[in-house]
Amino acid sequence: MAQAIPFSRNAGAARARHSKAMLLPIARRTADELALRVHLSVDSLRRGAGSIGDAQALTQTLLLTGFLAESGFGVTTAEQFAAAERSVSAVFDIGRETGEWKLDSAGFALFAEIATNYDEQLHSAPLWAITEASDRLDRFTAGMPYQAQVRKRA
Repeated sequence: MAQAIPFSRNAGAARARHSKAMLLPIARRTADELALRVHLSVDSLRRGAGSIGDAQALTQTLLLTGFLAESGFGVTTAEQFAAAERSVSAVFDIGRETGEWKLDSAGFALFAEIATNYDEQLHSAPLWAITEASDRLDRFTAGMPYQAQVRKRA
């Protein structure tokens, strides 16, 4: 019969486990699932078979990769960010007007690179950085201040 792992029921021990978990990357399977959704959205929009949901996924991914890069995980240049922002904006404009949600070839190349960067970030960034980036995205979409909070260093 399998035995339970003998974790202390002490609140301090639970906090310590949580703190250690925040320093590790997310589970590989979770990272793969999150990255796959983005890669599928990029491909759908490349083929002209995308939707508003796919365009929203690219916008969120663009912001998340930028937030993670600001935290020191991955690289996103201001030029790349601005070009991707213009590209996804065009997808929204054309999609609303025509009902066709599609990335042009330049937009596809940009977002293929961003999706790959996001994939790498998910597999290497610690949970605290991903959580912080996700919280910033939530604040951004709610129209609240979303700038990174200054972290105290020991």
